[in-house]
Parts: sequence; C-alpha cells; structure tokens
Amino acid sequence: MAHDCDPTPGLLGALLRPGWAEPARAAYASVPAGTIASVLSGGSKDNAPTAVPAFAMRERPVTVAEFELFTTAHPEWRRDRVLAVFADGNYLRMPQGQAAPSPEQAITNVSWFAAQAYCESEQARLPTWYEWEYVAAADGLHADARKDPAWRAQILGWYSQPASKDQLRVGGTPNFYGVQNMHGLIWEWVDDFNALLISADSRNQGDPDQLQYCGAGAISLQDRENFAILMRVALLSSLSGSDSTKDLGFRCARAAAQ
Repeated sequence: MAHDCDPTPGLLGALLRPGWAEPARAAYASVPAGTIASVLSGGSKDNAPTAVPAFAMRERPVTVAEFELFTTAHPEWRRDRVLAVFADGNYLRMPQGQAAPSPEQAITNVSWFAAQAYCESEQARLPTWYEWEYVAAADGLHADARKDPAWRAQILGWYSQPASKDQLRVGGTPNFYGVQNMHGLIWEWVDDFNALLISADSRNQGDPDQLQYCGAGAISLQDRENFAILMRVALLSSLSGSDSTKDLGFRCARAAAQ
C-alpha cells in the first residue's frame, strides 16, 4: 500500500524544478585498502583492527537535485507513490515552515530502501559501516586522526550544535581521501545498519532493547572517547529500513575497479 498522495508535492516534485541545472555526474574518490580499529569490537576484547578492502566512495552526499532526478526516472520512489513498507510517513516530507530546499542541499528524510535503490541507479551501493568509519576517521592530512584531541574536539563541537532548521549545502574541504562532509552536515545510512547491535552493557541509561534491531549478534562498543561516532552507531542501531528523519541522508560506494 502506498502513502496517500499529498495535496502538494511535498519536498520533491515529479520534475526537476525550473531554474535548477542538471547535476554533474557524481564523483567517486578511490580509497586504498587498510585497517580500522573500529569502535565496534566485533566480539573481540582486544579490538583487533578490521581489514577494509579498497573501494570507492562518493565524494559528496546525494543532493536534493540528484534525488529529484532519480524520482523522475523511478516514480515508484516519489512520496505519493512509494509503498508504505519501504518508507514511513516522514519520507521526503518538508517540515512545516522550512524554506524551499536548495538543489545543492543534502537530501534527507530518505529511507534505507530508497537510499539503496538510488545507489543501485548509480551502479553502486551504500557503504558498509567499516567503510564509512574508515573514511570518517580522516582529517585533511591524516588517514586516521582519531587520536588528535583537537580534531576530536572539533567533531564533538559539530555534533553538539542544535540541528539546523535549514540543511547546509554539500561541499567544503575534502579529507585525506578527497571525501567531503563526513561530519558536520548530516547523519548517513550504511548498508549494514541493521547489524549494529548494541549489547546491554554498552549503555549507562535507557532501555537497550529499544535501540536494538535484529542482526547476527550483539557487539560491545570500544574507544568510548570517540563519542561522536558512537552516537551514529546508536542512531543507526535504533532504526528500521523504512524509517526517515530530517537529518538522515546518504552517499554511495562502489567496488574499487569501477
């Protein structure tokens, strides 16, 4: 069953809006193979580094204009046509009183199912958690800046700010891998979000069952000083694939050879 059709087109219409230029073809940055000492232990008490094969990641999050073109080519993902099993009532909804979206604004209020479908249209997929964490660990000069107190303070400063009423446009200074907006803009879907189970002893408050989603098995959290990354784990582990929020968007990834 699809969502009821809105009296207005909601966040996105059926066609690219007048005056909006067609977006350039998405650029992907090559990311070499390496290892990541993840905040997720994977069941290992010594938190042995996880190998990350080489891959390519979209340099920027998907924008409003890009997603609008996608819904034009694939109208089954429009707000007024999407099946309810694939998207909740917030899907592509523009909050009341918010200014009209900019074409270069990061798309949000998108479900995991819609994000995955978009990435498939680019012959890509959503990144895995380890791929996302691996790239997000970099600053402008270092592949892994997580032990730098100044860098961590900057990241936490971004996360401590109240959510902007109007989303910021994508772009900015690239990190070590040439990827932009890994922090400070939006939250992002990952392919394996439903495997990010949090074990009960990882939280000091709240009901752990409320923030768990079915997966292979519970894991423990490591390196609690990287609180900003742990907040992302907590958010993603609380979601189902049809959920969408005003601050949650996505980018895509590909195998290294593509």
